Amino acid sequence: CTVDPATEDLRLFRADAQGKVLGSFAAVESALGRPLAFAMNAGMYHPDRRAVGLYIEDGDQQTGLLTAESPGNFGLLPNGVFCFGDGTARVQETLAFRAAAPVCRYAMQSGPMLVIDNRLHPRFLPKSDSRFIRNGVGTMAAGDRAVFVISNDAVNFYDFAVFMRDALGLANALYFDGNISRLYAPELGRNDPGFQLGPIVGVVQ
Repeated sequence: CTVDPATEDLRLFRADAQGKVLGSFAAVESALGRPLAFAMNAGMYHPDRRAVGLYIEDGDQQTGLLTAESPGNFGLLPNGVFCFGDGTARVQETLAFRAAAPVCRYAMQSGPMLVIDNRLHPRFLPKSDSRFIRNGVGTMAAGDRAVFVISNDAVNFYDFAVFMRDALGLANALYFDGNISRLYAPELGRNDPGFQLGPIVGVVQ
C-alpha cells in the first residue's frame, strides 16, 4: 500500500480521547467517525499496548526513544524510526534519527531496520529458518512515498528486506512485527482478524 504523505491523511492511532486503547481497525474507524482507506499494525508494544520505544501521535510524545540493545527483534540493532507529518515520510536508523532530531508530527520506533541506506541489516541470514508473516514500512530517499508491505506467506528477515530494497526500490525500510501482522485494505478485500493491536498506522479517507 503506497501513500503520498503530502496529499493523503496518514496518521498513527493508539487510544481514543478518553485514553481507552483502540486495538482494532473497526475501533479506529468508530472513534474517527470516518472510514480508513487502509491500516496496519505499526510496531511493537507492551502488554498494556503502549509502544515500545519512541511514539508520537499528533505532536504528543507518549514514549521516548530507546537506543540500547535489548532482547527480541526490537533490540536487534540497528533499529529505526518512522517519522512523518510535514508532507514527507522517512524511515531513519535510530542513532541517525537522534542526531538529526527531525520534527515529527507522528513517529513510531520499531526494529530491526530492514534496509539502511540501500544496505541490508548486517545480521540477517539468507538461509534463516525463522519464518513468519511479516509487515513493515519503507520510504523513498526523497521522502515523498511511504510503502507499507505485508507478506502473503511466512518469510525470513533476509527475504523480506531484499524484497523491500530490490523489488520496491526502498532506500530505508523498518520492520513492524511478525506473526501478529494484520492489514485492513478494503480495495484489496482485506480485513484481517486476529489479535488486539497496539499502535495502528492508517490513511483516513
